[in-house]
Amino acid sequence: MDPMKLHFDIRDIFRAPRLALSGKKILVFVQALLVGYADYLILTYISFALAGYAFSETWSQYGLYPCLYGNPGPWYAYLIYWIGSILLLLSINFGCTAVSRITFKQLKGDEFYSSGDAWKYVKKHWHPVVFTSVSFAFILIFFFGLAAVFALFGKIPYVGEFLFVIPYLLYFFGAIFTIYTAIVFGVSFLYAPAIIAAYEEDTMGTVFNSYSITWSQPWRIVLYHHVLIPIGALAGYIFIKFWIAGYHLINSFFGCDWFMGTKLANIVAYATNIVCPSSICSSITACFSSCTSACCAKLSGCVITPSADLASLSGSETAAGVLLAVFLFLLMLSAIAYVLSICSVGETLMFIIFKKKSDDDDILERKDEDDLEEEEDEDFSIEDEEIEESDDSTDADDDNTTDEDQETD
Repeated sequence: MDPMKLHFDIRDIFRAPRLALSGKKILVFVQALLVGYADYLILTYISFALAGYAFSETWSQYGLYPCLYGNPGPWYAYLIYWIGSILLLLSINFGCTAVSRITFKQLKGDEFYSSGDAWKYVKKHWHPVVFTSVSFAFILIFFFGLAAVFALFGKIPYVGEFLFVIPYLLYFFGAIFTIYTAIVFGVSFLYAPAIIAAYEEDTMGTVFNSYSITWSQPWRIVLYHHVLIPIGALAGYIFIKFWIAGYHLINSFFGCDWFMGTKLANIVAYATNIVCPSSICSSITACFSSCTSACCAKLSGCVITPSADLASLSGSETAAGVLLAVFLFLLMLSAIAYVLSICSVGETLMFIIFKKKSDDDDILERKDEDDLEEEEDEDFSIEDEEIEESDDSTDADDDNTTDEDQETD
């Protein structure tokens, strides 16, 4: 199939919500979120244990959403906690790379590129996903370390004053480059998955392209995100509204007195109390705006009905509530996955536009590694066919020669 026709300008960003509404892309992010969340959940509860907190106390306060930050604890407990947080971010980055690869293939006209193929690509190219951020961190550490060395030289009596003043312009431009590198570091979080997935770059190539994009396309980065963020928020809001509407319809139909009635209210209340506990809702209400708290109230209050009595649940209702909580949690992850999918698709479109604008390089027309492998396989198959044909012709010639020899005899 031919590549998708793009305008290579801001109009293409409006395609992000539609392209992101794909089962493959949402499934990829759900898988990435599940793996990252499991790592974060386990390591965070281990960090709480190392900090001296009882599991029952921590579970009653945080439930499925523990957070050690803000609680007193030793350094090694916080080390475990931050490792879990980094693993969660890495899982999201891997998911972004996989979705960017699917989007890139889709824009090239390959609608049959699967989520399994995308994960295989990420498994093959995981190094730049991880080490791009590490490279930027080392660059910043190097400059700050170098500045610390020169600052120590400045403490030398009598000579130190001149060692600070004479190379001052060098210090100044080094500071400017350090600030620029910190900005590029932030930009790389947005575009590194797209660079790795669409341009098939390694770590150094991803770092170089991050510097290049930040230098050549700063206003487009700002302008395009002023378009992507509002339409992404609107599309995510509509998506969540549909999810909540379906949720309400099930509760209204199955929960009427003719059918399950109080039994459904108890099961749904128990499940919702696990997935969206009142303590989390109160924290969101305290931290965010009244709009956010109203949305949270609509999500939880409509399920925990006044007639629900969690203390009187039977064993089967409790088991059913736990199972329902798993499904509700997956549905919540799918809503988050769609929002992340919009962001990933949008960043991929931006990178393709930037390469066309800056280098006049339409990367959708380029042959990627999959295309090259297919060509190599075709060449090998053609060579094999030619060898077989030549062997057949040789055998035929040998047969003819044998027949002629027999006639001569």
